Amino acid sequence: MPPTSAESEFVSYIVELMQSIGPVRSKGMFGGYGIFIEELMFGLVADNTLYLKADNETVNEFRDKGLEQFTYNKNGKKSKMSYYQAPEEILEDKEEMNIWANKAYNVALRAASMKRSKIKST
Repeated sequence: MPPTSAESEFVSYIVELMQSIGPVRSKGMFGGYGIFIEELMFGLVADNTLYLKADNETVNEFRDKGLEQFTYNKNGKKSKMSYYQAPEEILEDKEEMNIWANKAYNVALRAASMKRSKIKST
């Protein structure tokens, strides 16, 4: 299902709010949007909800707040991704958005670094 105009406006708002961490851009993907700096995706928007990338270092911050992991249906099965719903309060607070978006971007950097290390060792 293609994104709605309301979702497009929400994504534009999120991208603008995140500009303090770098040249953030969005890209339409799979009926939603990926949130990127350069080629690293660190967030996604689906159904007017922002999700941020998490890993072992940050996942408990999301879980402690009761935030949901991003899931989608693939071939009739529920699949999970390493993205969690962003805290509601960061959508209205540029400083909080900066903190959480930076955490998510750092997760993406760590993941990319690990991927490069695995490629070099093979």
